[in-house]
Amino acid sequence: MKTSLFKSLYFQVLTAIAIGILLGHFYPEIGEQMKPLGDGFVKLIKMIIAPVIFCTVVTGIAGMESMKAVGRTGAVALLYFEIVSTIALIIGLIIVNVVQPGAGMNVDPATLDAKAVAVYADQAKDQGIVAFIMDVIPASVIGAFASGNILQVLLFAVLFGFALHRLGSKGQLIFNVIESFSQVIFGIINMIMRLAPIGAFGAMAFYHR
Repeated sequence: MKTSLFKSLYFQVLTAIAIGILLGHFYPEIGEQMKPLGDGFVKLIKMIIAPVIFCTVVTGIAGMESMKAVGRTGAVALLYFEIVSTIALIIGLIIVNVVQPGAGMNVDPATLDAKAVAVYADQAKDQGIVAFIMDVIPASVIGAFASGNILQVLLFAVLFGFALHRLGSKGQLIFNVIESFSQVIFGIINMIMRLAPIGAFGAMAFYHR
């Protein structure tokens, strides 16, 4: 059964983007008021990322038969997120150098706070491999979920999945609960994605004003 073009989410998002760009360009005052639509959608997405990662990783690891495969999956998951983070950083650096945001702005260096610059410089020096690893370890599990720190949530999910896998049949009840919770989470994602056209419209209207 074919889905109507107008009912397709992709078509709705593209249409919303086009309308948002036009609205922001010709009616910038109205476009500025659309900002909460885009911000709200982004916050909804961020809200659900940590639970999705936790449920997916835990059920994926705990559901495997081979302990060797479990270890390989956990290592690959952590490595994958590290690689993706590095790629995102590289893309960001390329965009900054090509687009050069802020170019043309007249900023008097004399007005800059030298002490504030020194603080950020010292923080940058302290960021090494050891500091990165220590940052991945959460001070508390609740804090990791509350702050939305993806790597911390991922680390906890991998450890939880390992422990649940080692329980064997004793952990089946917990596994079933998490699997059911995962289905609920993905149901929430489907509901949020229905709002994607509204979020895209609001974001485009604001940024193209």
